[in-house]
Amino acid sequence: MYKKQSQCIKNNLNLPTSIKIMILQLNPSILVETPLGRGQAILIIDYGMHQNTCWVVALNDNGVIKHFDCNDVIMSTNYTYGVNLKRNSNLMEALK
Repeated sequence: MYKKQSQCIKNNLNLPTSIKIMILQLNPSILVETPLGRGQAILIIDYGMHQNTCWVVALNDNGVIKHFDCNDVIMSTNYTYGVNLKRNSNLMEALK
């Protein structure tokens, strides 16, 4: 089991009441890559400046919804808009 996926929630169970938590619903969702595979990011939870942002992702393979630390989420390559092309630069060379 992936250990970090729920760590972003475990770390924040005992927050002081003065800390404001921000939740952003992504509309449209963002296609991302996680340690468990590709998925659609649907929510971002920000617990403040002392905690990493938590991404809520629905995995494409099985539809399971998981929480990931911001360091574990990478935006998928989008060739139409030229997003994250360096990640797949070898594939881009083959397409030329």
